[in-house]
Amino acid sequence: MSIKKRLARVLTVVAVGASVLGLTACSTAIKGATLNTAATSSATAKPLVTVGFVGVGTGDAWQKAEEADIQSAFSTTAGFDLKYTPATNADQASQIAAFNAFVGSGVGAILLSPATSTGWEDSLTRAKTAGIPVFLIDNGIEPDTTSLYVTRIAPGDADAAKSVANWAIAAYPDGVKYFVLEGTAGDAKVTDRNTGWDAALAGHPAFSKIGAQAANWTTDEAKSATAAALKANNNAIPLIFAQNDEMGLGAVQAVEEAGLKPGTDVKIVTIGGSKAALQALLEGKLSFVADYTPLLGQTAAEVVKAVLGGETVDSLIAVPSTTFSTVTQEQVDARTY
Repeated sequence: MSIKKRLARVLTVVAVGASVLGLTACSTAIKGATLNTAATSSATAKPLVTVGFVGVGTGDAWQKAEEADIQSAFSTTAGFDLKYTPATNADQASQIAAFNAFVGSGVGAILLSPATSTGWEDSLTRAKTAGIPVFLIDNGIEPDTTSLYVTRIAPGDADAAKSVANWAIAAYPDGVKYFVLEGTAGDAKVTDRNTGWDAALAGHPAFSKIGAQAANWTTDEAKSATAAALKANNNAIPLIFAQNDEMGLGAVQAVEEAGLKPGTDVKIVTIGGSKAALQALLEGKLSFVADYTPLLGQTAAEVVKAVLGGETVDSLIAVPSTTFSTVTQEQVDARTY
């Protein structure tokens, strides 16, 4: 059965009423599940399932929107008692400590948004041994040992990159030279976004890659990398694929400082859909933005309920996003991240 059909069934179950949810939350089949009844006010109230959420907790607007949406979806009204622990300065050691603490306290499930893709085998094995289901939020792990977690819930990295590449194919029917600004080396997102981009361009040999540079998802590093690339290529880089908005905006700055016009002399395409990126698209400085929605909470809550209720789900659940080749001021103003 497809994940869409399974989620549709979950929504049907949710609509049946509180009695069904109560049975799901009280299921004794989930080893290690913690049911918190302290917040209930009557004998008929649903016990809450305690869920630990290990977040990244950075100041990035996208990450803030994602983690706020998770916290909103995993409310007591929805049947959860969410325990949120963000990383300290995006430090993996603090995430591992928080994760292991959740395992030790016997929570019913763990949501993990890893700040670093590698180094999770021991902690995930500990959770598996304890019978605690783990759900990856957005970021994946390397190596991608799917037996150590239930599923990864994320916008489709490869699909987003394919949509950017498909725009480029349409914009440059005769091919073009391009440069890639990548995220942090070894990050699963980088791998997936490169895979999607390369797959879309595989049948288009007239597209020629000038080079690629890791800019660690940041504006400043992307600006420096773009400036160096422009200088090395006599300012002749018609297309730049930035794997996130922040790097795309850094490329805009470098192009302008080189005396070129972004959107005309150099077209810059990104993945993200932040308010700043959409504003740059409106102003013609970016040429295409693939949205990468941070609003994963509702899907995550439905999936956790399904799994705790005995359902099986796919190892990757891609949350659909949209794309922007044009945008209105109203759409920019409505963006919250």
